[in-house]
Amino acid sequence: MEKLAEYLGGKLETFQPLTRECSIYRVPERKRCLHPRDYTPKMVSIGPFHYGKPELKAMEEQKERYLKCFLQRTKARLASFLEFVKQREAEVRNCYAETIHNLASDEFVTMVLVDAVFLIELFLRYYNRNLRTDEDPILGKSCLFWEIRQDFLLLENQLPLFILNDLFNLAKTAASSHCFYEEISFTTVTCYWFRDDIVGYFPMKENLLEIHISEAKHFLHLLMLCLHPSQMPDQVKLKNDDQNIPSVKELHEAGVKFKSGSSKNLIDIKFSDGILEIPFFTVYYYDTERMHGCPSYFNDYIIMMSCLVNTPKDAEFLIQNKIIGLGFSEILPSVFRSLDRDCSWDIPFKYSGVVADLQAYCQLPRHKWKANLKQNYFNTPWASISVIAAVILLLLTVTQTICSFIGS
Repeated sequence: MEKLAEYLGGKLETFQPLTRECSIYRVPERKRCLHPRDYTPKMVSIGPFHYGKPELKAMEEQKERYLKCFLQRTKARLASFLEFVKQREAEVRNCYAETIHNLASDEFVTMVLVDAVFLIELFLRYYNRNLRTDEDPILGKSCLFWEIRQDFLLLENQLPLFILNDLFNLAKTAASSHCFYEEISFTTVTCYWFRDDIVGYFPMKENLLEIHISEAKHFLHLLMLCLHPSQMPDQVKLKNDDQNIPSVKELHEAGVKFKSGSSKNLIDIKFSDGILEIPFFTVYYYDTERMHGCPSYFNDYIIMMSCLVNTPKDAEFLIQNKIIGLGFSEILPSVFRSLDRDCSWDIPFKYSGVVADLQAYCQLPRHKWKANLKQNYFNTPWASISVIAAVILLLLTVTQTICSFIGS
């Protein structure tokens, strides 16, 4: 037992405590088993978690090409960049929630430099078209370009932003042509890259990327910071914690009107005076990405939208009301349902006030009667004319009957 205790004790001594810098995690196996492809990079590995996988090695050669081009624009030698990363190795390793046993120091430093420069060079080429070459397989082929963009927002496929920023500044300081880097920074090129990738799909106030990038730990964290609502709807205690959120169809039949919200935040769903406001967003087939570890407000948003968009008809109705942009209405309900599997109804629910108001509105009979008249009898000009004509005919008939009765 003494030898066993000595062995186990020595092993425990080698463990390093998790630090405040820890921000990049593995997705729990329970979730990975359900949707393994959603958590795994398809084209390029960034960082240590998926490093060396055979199916991702095709991009390693392109990373080295980018590194060569990157070094040609700076007076700093390759050895200087490696030494720079080496000095920050411990800090970079501390950003990961598990010890990277499979990579010795030299291999880890090399991996970090190659991956970091790959990202920087790609962002530079996207920002400045003059840097692109004819043989570039990424920016020259749209399909590959879009696949790679998705890989950059996977939790397990991240590098800490501080090392990217520091390497960019080192290259800029030692640049052989200072005019190239004039008035640009890592923030400039990164925000330019993600502006289309994030702002193109989600409503977002201007300059949020620039505001939050200094506090972001990695790219996915940057997205979450940008989606964070400035304020949430008022919360109330739902009766028996009622989780019955009406669908779009049910709300429509109850007379609820839908409007594309003017808010510049995706999460800002409001209900007032019979109008449900949902900020505009666009959904494509690759938006099934799970964002493990997402904040509670995003968890509640997914639950809310999953209940609202229960069928393709619900999705089509929101598209018609310009709440959802060009996308695939047939798959939208399944997209939200698949996202919903990773979410849990927590108390307090962020949209409890909105849900309570919707439930109360739907329970009033007069709203349903009014909606039924409008949807079934006054839904088109011709239908309205027909109803009015029928009412007039009925009144004339009744009047004639009364007159005949009086005359007799």
